[in-house]
Amino acid sequence: MSRLYAEDIHIKYGDKLIVQDLSVEIPDGQITAIIGANGCGKSTLLKGLTRMIPHTKGEVILDGAHIARQHTKQIAQKMAILPQQQEAASGLTVQELVSYGRFPYQKGFGRLTKKDREIIDWALEATGTHVFRDRAVDALSGGQRQRVWIAMALAQETEIIFLDEPTTYLDMAHQLEVLELLEQLNKEQNRTIIMVLHDLNQAARFADYMVAMKEGKIVKAGTPAEVMKHEVLLDVFGIDAEIASDPRTNKPTCITYNLIKRGHL
Repeated sequence: MSRLYAEDIHIKYGDKLIVQDLSVEIPDGQITAIIGANGCGKSTLLKGLTRMIPHTKGEVILDGAHIARQHTKQIAQKMAILPQQQEAASGLTVQELVSYGRFPYQKGFGRLTKKDREIIDWALEATGTHVFRDRAVDALSGGQRQRVWIAMALAQETEIIFLDEPTTYLDMAHQLEVLELLEQLNKEQNRTIIMVLHDLNQAARFADYMVAMKEGKIVKAGTPAEVMKHEVLLDVFGIDAEIASDPRTNKPTCITYNLIKRGHL
């Protein structure tokens, strides 16, 4: 059994049911990508799995215990969460932001220990952000800022990292930079990565496991080869896709597609 899984959960925004009767198991030590059309419930599921939004039915289990009953600091020592919208106080330096990742371990007046500083230094080195540790976060490029936020997640020393659309607003080179960093963390440190992605080919290239959603439910979950199929993409996105094998990665890739008009599905 995986460390993290959900059974028959409902998640609501107000009175609107977004995720319904959903069960999912997150593979340990792998990269999981959640895909689906806008408004299908991808980010809502991510927030439900991390306790950012409470579920109104079912169970989310982490390490054998219901996540809603675990202490906040205990959860923060197990999983790090990078939301879609990230804001840092104006003038905050890179090193100061990354140090916030040590909050779950601090006691008393919250002063950084020698161990805290060693872990912060390691996180900066691991993400290549040590070269601008004293610069203001708001003075960095989009790709640099994203790496700083990932460094903060690393400083949190969790084995599970959630990211909601980590490549949004980044150009192609910076998107690849962020995804390759996450892949490196997974391969070298066995971090479990769960992320929402819009780009199907990026999801298939970097993920070991994919979850395809539609209208708050899972249509298909499995390896990229199992999910990146014509019939799945037709159901989830309403597109007539041509799938081929990427010559560099041997992963499935969508080489072209047409929109299927309503009434022709």
